[in-house]
Amino acid sequence: MGAQITRNTFYDSLNGPLPAASHRFPHKPKRYLSIQPCGHLSSFPLLFHPSTKGSQIIMDLSQRTVKRQASFCNAITFSNRPIAVYEQVRLKITKKQCCWSGALRLGFTSKDPSRINPDNLPKYACPDLVSQSGFWAKALPEELCNEGNVISFCVDKKGRVFYRINNSKPMLFFSGVHVGEPLWVLIDVYGLTRGVQLLDSEMVPLDLRPRSFTAPQRASVRRNSHDPRLTISLCDLSLQQQEMQLEEDEGEDEGRLQPLSTTSCHVPQNSQNSQQCSLLPGHLDTDLQFHTVHGLQITELDKHTVARPDHRSDERTLVFTSRPIYCSETVFVKVKAGSTRAGSLSYGVTSCDPATLRPSDLPSNPESLVDRKEFWAMRRVAVQLHSGDILSFVVNSEGELMMSHNGNSAGMQLCVDNSRPLWMFYGLHGSITQLRILGKLIFPCVDPHHLVS
Repeated sequence: MGAQITRNTFYDSLNGPLPAASHRFPHKPKRYLSIQPCGHLSSFPLLFHPSTKGSQIIMDLSQRTVKRQASFCNAITFSNRPIAVYEQVRLKITKKQCCWSGALRLGFTSKDPSRINPDNLPKYACPDLVSQSGFWAKALPEELCNEGNVISFCVDKKGRVFYRINNSKPMLFFSGVHVGEPLWVLIDVYGLTRGVQLLDSEMVPLDLRPRSFTAPQRASVRRNSHDPRLTISLCDLSLQQQEMQLEEDEGEDEGRLQPLSTTSCHVPQNSQNSQQCSLLPGHLDTDLQFHTVHGLQITELDKHTVARPDHRSDERTLVFTSRPIYCSETVFVKVKAGSTRAGSLSYGVTSCDPATLRPSDLPSNPESLVDRKEFWAMRRVAVQLHSGDILSFVVNSEGELMMSHNGNSAGMQLCVDNSRPLWMFYGLHGSITQLRILGKLIFPCVDPHHLVS
């Protein structure tokens, strides 16, 4: 894999060269009429396009069921025909694989899939395709993408896309789709979604068509309190409000913030983790620092330590490493909590160079970063954290992000795209007031000049 995402060249429809002979129609391609606001259901069934699909896609003979055979990407698919306005695409999730981050991407395109060379399809619908004109897609929240769920989605005459899960009420997904031209369905079988099946499409009845923007019901997307995985989506609206309420109820001002102690091999001396000193390497390199770009609520105490006020409910607390991490470089960090209640830490990797960001670009909810054009993958530490806890993170050559907590391995947490340089980032939540990079360790067998790329 290359070092960066490649913006692939498409044929004809993206002002590129015409397809090779093997991809041409034996006759002049059919010119479709613009979709009408009051379109009717086609007499032809809605199936997957038989040939324009990602390299990892396996399709059954009926063209209704597809499965990603390996990896977590290269699984873009399209419909075999344009859809009508208010035609409800119905999709059943048949297979889920839990080790990945992110899930199904759904949308539409005005580009005829028959005029796209499948060999040149990019890895991802988001951001690779949606950065091109004529493609619109969004990621579904992970918690909605369970095996057996039926996802229905359609576009209305105003270019708004609505979706529903099973028999729930329709919710606004995104808007801005151009409905004045034919639209094909775009489905990216991404991440933890491994297989899907197209069911018969149907027109949304007139009396059930949304008349206005329908806000998602918070209860329907509320996170399970025992699920640490962060949804890579804009649809999770409950997490930030829950944490802000916690801050309001229990916010405590610890006073002036002080850097964490760096003595005695950086291990706190308390009953929970004082025994971990012998489990840390005898010497850690300290060249890895925090980046100068960080969230608005973060204060840089020194190059290795960042802090946030304990009483603030605004959690614009994202911080980044000063450089991309090396392959198999283990990064050790230590947290400090400002009260007796527990806190939490989100973490992940991104291909976005923090130097290109402004502090105002960094939101309270890191999930909203998914709509940027870079690669972002994140999770939240599954257990409650206490003052003095030590965590380590490493991305190996297979793209597996591993974590340990106080010397105890938590195993693989994410599978990430390591085909390009990746910066680590963290978010401080709840009572976590400080985060310090203790140091890093690179195994001798690994070239230290080999970035995660």
